[in-house]
Amino acid sequence: MFVLTIMFLVNTQAYRQVGLLLFPSFYRRRADEILSKCEVALGNWFGGIVINSIFVSTLSGLGLWALQIDLVLAHALLAGLLNFIPNIGPTTSVVFPIMIALLDAPWKIVAVGILYLIIQNLESYWLSPIVMAKQVSLLPAVTLASQIFFTTFFGILGLILALPLTVVAKTWIEETLFKDILDPWKNSLSTETISTVDN
Repeated sequence: MFVLTIMFLVNTQAYRQVGLLLFPSFYRRRADEILSKCEVALGNWFGGIVINSIFVSTLSGLGLWALQIDLVLAHALLAGLLNFIPNIGPTTSVVFPIMIALLDAPWKIVAVGILYLIIQNLESYWLSPIVMAKQVSLLPAVTLASQIFFTTFFGILGLILALPLTVVAKTWIEETLFKDILDPWKNSLSTETISTVDN
């Protein structure tokens, strides 16, 4: 997957043109517009994840520094990076500072656990909904359902890619199904109804 990703990134325009050939000729320009909107949506999603990760990393660093846990910077950076992996990442990030706390003082294990629990609840239930609603407008239920779906079929890789793939799918559904099919259909039905009433 890593090699394939690199290959796609080296010459994205060529692969994009090949992909556009799969659409009917009359729809290729519109499909190209939708792909551009997908790029914007993915950029917004990535920006939201970066904001969340900086928040988690900063609070983790400050909390661990207050608790006098060794290797504060390393733990804080790791917490921010692992925040990119939904559900599993934040849980995994607490393991390493707890191991360090175990070598220092037993009470610090509980303190580190509580610290990370507070940070993850703040990020999950306060910051993330606000940021994601503003950046990509993903509903929480849709986010969770997409994670379950992609993880079931593709494992850990599916979990990592669940949100970006959902952002892309959401953009395509909004543009093709709603704007290109249902909205014109609704307008044409309204026009027919008005003309029928006039007659």
